[in-house]
Amino acid sequence: MQIGGRLAARLIAAERSIFVASSYHRFGGVLSRLGPHSSQGRQPFHTALLQSLRKAVSVDALRQVSGSIKSAYQPASSRNLTVELVDGQRYEFPLVWLRDNCQCPDCFHPGSYSRVINWERFDPEAAVIRECAVSDDGNLVDITWHDGHRSQFDASWMSKRNFTQQNTEQYLEEWYRPKPRLWKRSEFGEVLKSFEFDDVIGRDEALQAWIEALIRYGVVMIRNAPLTEQECRKLANRVGFIRKTHYGEEFVVANKENTTNVAYLSTPLQMHTDLPYYDYKPGCNLLHCLVQSTSTGGQNLIADAFWVADHMRREHPEDFRLLSETLVNWTDVGVDEGGEFHSIYRAPVICLDREGKLERINHSVPQRDSFFNVPLDKVEPWYRAMARFVQLLHQEAVEFKTMPGDILTFSNIRMVHGRTGYTDTEGNMRHIVGAYLDWDEIYSRLRVLKGKKLE
Repeated sequence: MQIGGRLAARLIAAERSIFVASSYHRFGGVLSRLGPHSSQGRQPFHTALLQSLRKAVSVDALRQVSGSIKSAYQPASSRNLTVELVDGQRYEFPLVWLRDNCQCPDCFHPGSYSRVINWERFDPEAAVIRECAVSDDGNLVDITWHDGHRSQFDASWMSKRNFTQQNTEQYLEEWYRPKPRLWKRSEFGEVLKSFEFDDVIGRDEALQAWIEALIRYGVVMIRNAPLTEQECRKLANRVGFIRKTHYGEEFVVANKENTTNVAYLSTPLQMHTDLPYYDYKPGCNLLHCLVQSTSTGGQNLIADAFWVADHMRREHPEDFRLLSETLVNWTDVGVDEGGEFHSIYRAPVICLDREGKLERINHSVPQRDSFFNVPLDKVEPWYRAMARFVQLLHQEAVEFKTMPGDILTFSNIRMVHGRTGYTDTEGNMRHIVGAYLDWDEIYSRLRVLKGKKLE
C-alpha cells in the first residue's frame, strides 16, 4: 500500500531486515526446494516428472505463528504459486505478478516506493520458476527464476496483497475510496456531523474524522471558525491546497451588480453542482459564513443526489438510463478573476464508473447549454427524465441556515445545493467566502493520516 515515501521506506526496510535474517529449512541435508535440481536449471519448469507430482515444499519445524508460511508449491499445469499458511489460509499468486513485483534493488526502489524493473525487456511468458524455498521460520519465500534472477517475498507482504475477493474489497475500502452512505431527507439529522474549527486545524484525529465523515455522508459542518476571509485557505492547507478555477482561489458569494454568475445575486439559487463544465471539476466545496442575512430568506438547500439517482435506478430504470447515457453540453462564458473564459464539457447528468457505481452528478440549469447534440427522438424522453430527477431532488432537499463562523463542507460531485432568495440591503447583507478542494488531495491526506498510525 502506498502511504507516503518516508513511511513506505521504513516499512520496506523492516521487511528487508526479515529477508536478511531468515534461514532456510533443510530437508535431508539440502535446502528444501520446489522445482528441479539446480543441474537442470536450464530446463523448463514444467518437466514430465514434476507434472506427475504435486510440486511442494513443506516446513515441518517452523514456528507455529499465524501468518507464517507452511508450504509453497506450483500445481501442475498452473501458472500460479500456491502459498499455504500455518493457520490454514491458502493463497494463489500469478507467477508473472510475482516476477513483476520482485523486491530486489534491481527491480524495486524502496526510497520512492517505486517499481524500477526494466519493462522494455520484460517477458510475461518468461516468468518460470527454477527453484523455490521457504525459510525455517516461515517468514520468507525465496524464488530463483528460470533466467537466474532471484526474488524474495515476505509472508506478511504476500498476505496483504493476496488476490481473494475479501482482501480486494477490504483494501479498496480501507485505502482506496471508502463506500459512501447514501441518505434521504428524513435521515439528515442523523448523518450531519459537526466539528470544531480549531480541532480540525490543530489535531490530526479531528482532521481525519472530518475527512472520513465527508467521504461517507457527503456533507459536514465545521463550527466556530474565525470571522476572516482566510479561514477556508487554512482549512484547505490542512488537507493539501486550494483548487483554483477561473473564479480564483477564494471567492466571495454576495450580491454583486453586473455579475456574470447567478450565485452572486440575491434571488433564489436553484439547486445545482458547481462547475459541471469542467472535465475535472472541483470535488469539495468549502462555504464559510461571515455575515448572514437576518431576513427570512437566505436558507441553504442541499440534497444527496446519489441517493436520488440510486432511487431512480431502482424505481425508474428507463429514466435513469437516459440520464446516465445521454451526453449534455455544460458551458460557462464570462470574465472573472482568471480573465475571460469560455468553458464547454460534455457529460451525462448521472456519471457511472466502469463497475456501474455512481461517480459524479452534473446539474446546473444556468450552465446547461442550449446546444443539445443528440438525436431528435431522444430530446423529449430526456426532458421527462430530467424533470423527474429535479422533482425528486427538491423532495429530498433539506433546508437550514448557516450562521457566522460556520463552514459548510460538502462533496461537489455528489451533493446538489442551492439557496432561497433573500432581501439584500445596506443593513441586511449576506457574506460567504468559498473555496474548493480536489478529492485526490482529500483521499491522499486521509491515507497519510492512516499511515502515521502504523509508524
